[in-house]
Amino acid sequence: MDVPASAPALVRLACLGLPDVQERLSHGAPTFFVRGRASFAAIRADGHHDLRFPHLLCAAAEGVQAAVIHARAEEFFRPPYVGHRGWLGVRLDRGVSADELADLCEEAYRVVAPATLVRRLDGYNSPG
Repeated sequence: MDVPASAPALVRLACLGLPDVQERLSHGAPTFFVRGRASFAAIRADGHHDLRFPHLLCAAAEGVQAAVIHARAEEFFRPPYVGHRGWLGVRLDRGVSADELADLCEEAYRVVAPATLVRRLDGYNSPG
């Protein structure tokens, strides 16, 4: 597969830098959980079932999935199993930037994290 070796590492770094996130295997994939319960992202570096390309699965706010897929169908897709819940599939073999991967992971976290952790995250990101 033509995936930059750094893509899974970038996703891992972005996810594990968020408050109270743990990584563990779920359904055979490295998956990131808030407080060990709610998952918000998973890496499928070798593809999965009929999807024979490396990808990231991540939670998305309501309406984001359809808008992003419409605008950038070469890079994003509606994944099986979790797509009906609004999750977004991100192709890791199509040049999505490191900054965009980090932003996608943070936005996915915000979708599932409790408000107290989102406020904590906002405190981490504020200047000064």
